Amino acid sequence: MTRSLEQIVHIGEALAHPVRIQLLYMLSEKERYIYELAKDLNLSRQVVDLHLKRLEKAGFVESDLRLEENDLRAKKFFRLKEFDVKLCTEDLKNIFS
Repeated sequence: MTRSLEQIVHIGEALAHPVRIQLLYMLSEKERYIYELAKDLNLSRQVVDLHLKRLEKAGFVESDLRLEENDLRAKKFFRLKEFDVKLCTEDLKNIFS
């Protein structure tokens, strides 16, 4: 699969922060509610949401909104998508030649 320059940049940016790497690890164990992730990382929900958006844009995670039986608020859950990251010289040749 040949990737575009934009896709490669999104992947690189997503992996360029220690919190995002930790989020990938946490989500590899099970899907998680965003507030649970924020609490475990000792970060605000807004900061965790920004990191998760980067990971989602790069294709590492996906999310969905759910209504819980005892709670009328929609809760956003995140889960890890299967991924295999590699950059091939063929990708670079296709982009720059």
